[in-house]
Amino acid sequence: MTATATAPTSSPDQAEENRGSAVVDWLKSQYALYILVALLLVATITRGSVFWSGTNITNLLLQMSIIGVVVMAELIVVLTGGIDISVGSALGLAAVVAAGLFGGPSVLLALVVAIVIGGIVGAVNGWLVAFRGLEPFIVTLGMLALARGLVYAYGNGIPINPEAAPSFARLGQSTFIGIPVLAIIWLAVVALIAFLLYRTVWGRRVYAIGSNINAARSSGIPVKGTLWSVYILAGLLVGLGGWIFLARFASGTSTAGNLLELEAIAAVVIGGARLSGGYGKVFGAVVGTIIFAVIANLLSLLNVSTFLQDAFRGALILVAVTVATVQFSRRRKSDSTTPAAK
Repeated sequence: MTATATAPTSSPDQAEENRGSAVVDWLKSQYALYILVALLLVATITRGSVFWSGTNITNLLLQMSIIGVVVMAELIVVLTGGIDISVGSALGLAAVVAAGLFGGPSVLLALVVAIVIGGIVGAVNGWLVAFRGLEPFIVTLGMLALARGLVYAYGNGIPINPEAAPSFARLGQSTFIGIPVLAIIWLAVVALIAFLLYRTVWGRRVYAIGSNINAARSSGIPVKGTLWSVYILAGLLVGLGGWIFLARFASGTSTAGNLLELEAIAAVVIGGARLSGGYGKVFGAVVGTIIFAVIANLLSLLNVSTFLQDAFRGALILVAVTVATVQFSRRRKSDSTTPAAK
């Protein structure tokens, strides 16, 4: 008789212990969620009756719908190890062009125009980054200036009201089962990005490029094409954000999307994404979006001046970057001490 080797099996107790360890590790990494809970507690204590009112919650959701779509665009770019600081200006350009040049007479036509404008901006950014090898920061910095200059030149600093302004206003105020339609659009975008990142080959390629672009190239991943598609998709989402802005305010203004890139990047970072690429979750980016919306809303309810609001946002960005850096350092040390690493 010959002895047969049997694969070791884990006992129910070991499986339960592994699940418990995974939950503990997840809880340790959710610092953004703890910041959000703390903010909600502060809001409840200071302005609870107003903050939790139906009207204010609706306003919060509408605020999130604009920045939330842009955050998803920023997230997929950051996952590749890049950055896009032109998202705010591109959103403003999409909004004003959709309001006055081609899309003003129709809400749906404005949607098409805004998405096309955003897609063009994203395609130019992506082509320069992917095929010409330019640094994402420099490329998108130039696009920021170009797009914002076009916004100012086209509007001359005067708000542009679309011909179908009443239709835009109705869309911005419409709800479905009590939830603003614009917020539902944002949540649909979140679901789409989550599906693409976690359930498709494209998503795996995005993470691979951000983790190690040379290894990704060596393994046969079409790095240039994937990078270009990332920036194009980001541009399309930013264009959609411009249309949501137009629907929210029924007007395209020269300041639309101004400094939105800072909030988008900060929301991605505070949500746990690594600016060097390869690591980040949709859930964390959503939490980061909610955090910034709650801060802006709470500061307004407390009648804090606009200048101090900017200071609070800046302080939060510094805290987020510091905490994220510490967390990633701990994760690297933990990985280096595991038996597999040894």
